[in-house]
Amino acid sequence: MNMRIVTFNRKIIFAGLLACLVIAIIWTISRPTRSTTHDRFKNGKTNSIKRFPSVESTEEIVATVLVIACNRPEVERSLDSLLRFRTSERKFPVVVSQDCGHEETAQVIASYGDKIMYVRHPDVSDITVPRGSDNLKGYYKLSRHYRWALSRVFDVLHQDTVIIVEDDLEIAPDFFEYFEATKALLDKDPTLWCVSAWNDNGKTGRVKGNDLLYRTDFFPGLGWMLKKSLWEELAPKWPAAFWDDWMRHPEQRRDRACIRPEIPRVVTFGRIGVSRGQFFDEHLKYIKLNNEFYPFTERNLTYLMKDVYDPMFINTVYKSPLVSYEYFHSGHVMPAPSVRVQYESEETFRSLANQLGIMNDIKAGVPRMAYRGVVSFMYKNLRVYLAPPRNWNGYEYHE
Repeated sequence: MNMRIVTFNRKIIFAGLLACLVIAIIWTISRPTRSTTHDRFKNGKTNSIKRFPSVESTEEIVATVLVIACNRPEVERSLDSLLRFRTSERKFPVVVSQDCGHEETAQVIASYGDKIMYVRHPDVSDITVPRGSDNLKGYYKLSRHYRWALSRVFDVLHQDTVIIVEDDLEIAPDFFEYFEATKALLDKDPTLWCVSAWNDNGKTGRVKGNDLLYRTDFFPGLGWMLKKSLWEELAPKWPAAFWDDWMRHPEQRRDRACIRPEIPRVVTFGRIGVSRGQFFDEHLKYIKLNNEFYPFTERNLTYLMKDVYDPMFINTVYKSPLVSYEYFHSGHVMPAPSVRVQYESEETFRSLANQLGIMNDIKAGVPRMAYRGVVSFMYKNLRVYLAPPRNWNGYEYHE
């Protein structure tokens, strides 16, 4: 009797296991296939049009963040920084565009899955450069990639505003706060053509006040925001190489300015790149990154509109006492919040800039970070304006 019960129980157990196995097989075959970002990359489908992540929210997109990547697996550091400080996935969708076809970098980017949109530049072929310019080929490839990636986000994904970040940039905690607050200025003031997170003179000892924002005639790049209307203007004549210097030419700038911060909202960690590390060692590694959040969206920034800013700025600069470089080492202290040091020519600007520890180069006639010829910075805990004479009547540019 007991043997019959045992045999019967075994049959029941076996039948149950067989039923479970059949159900599992049917479910596996019939379940919907979910393609991950990595799968799309492996199948060569990352350039297919994909909607931005759908988030149940009434928030509008502020700007799409376009990350320009190539062969640097350390892009992970940049992406981690962006995703850590991003205030809203809906407000700031992230698109990573990779050139070069570098497999290790591709796998790092793909590992972020649906947190980002991943697209690849389809043309990774060699590029023809003028004779004797083989060592500059990287600049030509970078410009080609920029043109394709910007066209992708503006013309294919139909975005209105884009923040461009390269794969070696790390951002400040208030990076997104800064761009959200300044977008309205870019929308309303036709004399502005970009907002940048960068200050070329943003080194420790040369900056003070993470709430300070300026207008600048110099195109800063390095984490910058532009509108589709500007892209439509620039795209038909986009240069074969050195796109950032090309942006600084009067034909492109057209007397427009950018907004920039006193303390940078980005720093670069990419020593190795198309510039071969020289500029990084001499300058970039000393740039200070803002580390305290400032609530720009809670502040009234209309003072940066040209009709308000210009009279106020010029009055502040030229009412500041005029001093020579020797003043800073004389032991005398002037009871004033700022002083002015005057230059008369490009040569005297470069000489004084070297003495005062700021960038001394001039691009297309404009000193780095200058507005109406004036560069603002800190020196020996004093606000200094390195300025031309008050009767200054414009930049001189010679081909």
